[in-house]
Amino acid sequence: MRISTRGEYGVRAMFDLSLHYGKGPIPLKSIAERQVISEHYLEQLMAALRKAGLVVSKRGAHGGYELAYAPAEIRIGDIIRVLEGPITPMECLDNGDGDGPYCGHSEQCVMRNLWKRLQDSMEEVLDNTTLESLRQDALRLKGDE
Repeated sequence: MRISTRGEYGVRAMFDLSLHYGKGPIPLKSIAERQVISEHYLEQLMAALRKAGLVVSKRGAHGGYELAYAPAEIRIGDIIRVLEGPITPMECLDNGDGDGPYCGHSEQCVMRNLWKRLQDSMEEVLDNTTLESLRQDALRLKGDE
């Protein structure tokens, strides 16, 4: 699986919101400027994240976006799944039984076991990394400067 700009920018935008968590709604324009992302593209990403319940929005002069939950409760895997779809390195893993569009023999497939281990590793990293852990890493890096 290759993370597209959709996933990358979405994680960056959510990370930006985590840095400002508790300070009220953050204008989309501010996020776009800090993260060097097109405001129009960011609107599309935030709409998907809002629909998934990961962010909330407020309209008006003091409007913007904020995280729907504390940064410690939002996993990077959740963001990636909303914006990219399932975390699968091969199409044969796209559904629960492993019989994706090209495979009818998943129970006898040695290669499927390899791809499944890869999928499990990717999910473990993404699901064990929260916005809070990224925020803490950023604070440590900033302190090192």
